[in-house]
Amino acid sequence: MLEPVYQADVVIVGAGIAGLSAAHRLTSAGVTTAVLEAAPYVGGRMSTEKVDGFRLDRIGQLLSTSYPELRLTPGLDDLVLRPFAPGVLLHHDGRRHRAGAPAGGGSARGALHAVRALASAPRSSAAASARAGAPMGGAVDQARLGAALARIAATPVERLMARPEMPAAQALAIRGVPARTIDGFLRPLLAALLCDPELTTSSRCADLALRAFSSGRLCVPEGGAETLPELLARALPPGTVHTGVRATSVSTTSVTTAEHGEIRCRAVLLATDARAAAQLLPGLRVPDFHPVTVVHHTTDEPPAALPTGASLLLDADRGGPVAHTAVVSAVDPSRAPAGRALVSSTVLGTPPEGVDTAVRMHLSRLYGTSTRRWETLAVHHTAEAVPAMRPPHDLRRPVRLMAGLYVCGDHRDTSTVQGALHSAHRASVAVLADLGAAGSMHRADPLPSMRRAA
Repeated sequence: MLEPVYQADVVIVGAGIAGLSAAHRLTSAGVTTAVLEAAPYVGGRMSTEKVDGFRLDRIGQLLSTSYPELRLTPGLDDLVLRPFAPGVLLHHDGRRHRAGAPAGGGSARGALHAVRALASAPRSSAAASARAGAPMGGAVDQARLGAALARIAATPVERLMARPEMPAAQALAIRGVPARTIDGFLRPLLAALLCDPELTTSSRCADLALRAFSSGRLCVPEGGAETLPELLARALPPGTVHTGVRATSVSTTSVTTAEHGEIRCRAVLLATDARAAAQLLPGLRVPDFHPVTVVHHTTDEPPAALPTGASLLLDADRGGPVAHTAVVSAVDPSRAPAGRALVSSTVLGTPPEGVDTAVRMHLSRLYGTSTRRWETLAVHHTAEAVPAMRPPHDLRRPVRLMAGLYVCGDHRDTSTVQGALHSAHRASVAVLADLGAAGSMHRADPLPSMRRAA
């Protein structure tokens, strides 16, 4: 018999959602695949800490029900998304105002319905809105905003990507949107969606974020962020995912690991974060990052007792460190024990000293209640949480470096879950095209004994 050559057709380095979703597409095409993860668990930045029955996301990126890849990715059939209440709540001048919540559950048609209702409202309604201190102005401004959201929801992605590119803050300023609408709604909303408080993000990426918001509902995965990678890992063939295995070098035909030596293959797909990928392949661009701090509190008040319900609450006044906050247990009850409320709050940028104290003071104003008896469950600071997408930003950075060597992740697309999954989709298509894989390739020696993911 001929001496065996390959131990797997494709070795994927990194078991985040990009690597795991690419593994699904490759194994579904009959390509033998091994996924190597240096950490003792899958998921990368999409991890969830368990504390006394609470499930606490480390970053807590917001998802949208309109993300196409959440529906298209194999292995996510059992994913349950828990939506926030339609639109968002804005805290302005001591009051809370609902915005961006069109009739019809978030569709463009529903948005147009809401615009017509606002446009036909009597003058007294507009005056009452102004007297109440609505952050976006009166009924006319709100109607214009509704029309803009409806238009962007109906605009094809290709047209958004063809628009002139500039920083998002600059684009908002030159598009004729009233300053009060920008400061009172669009700036806090985009800061939450992009994790970018100064809106230095490419205007094209900001438009895509607004399109997703306008055509769907903001949501979180039931059970915590780790649900996505865990579902993907469990649905792969046994023995595909190996945790606690650190890659030290890669080539087009092998991966060398610290624990198990060389693993031979026909192709290598890097699915790590941008910095780890550049360490394995010097010359790969490492973007800047937006730091994110998430502070989790609990109170024995039932979730229904807090005034925001299942809404995402944004601070339109920028009156403290918290960019957005929510009673997450009201959105997803599985994240907290019965009878307890879980409040998760996000600080963007460099957190202040004594971040928990500063956050508590800010939350007291936002929720209109004392937070002195709230218990701090965790403070998670991630310095490199979200890759920055400053212009010029290539939304389709190459995933094929050369035949046999590929890379995917949110740093190759948009810095979102949708971007990570879409880059994996593109990378797996490129791998299959180069391998000419219609069925299983040659597999010979078994992989070394490694610890498998649960």
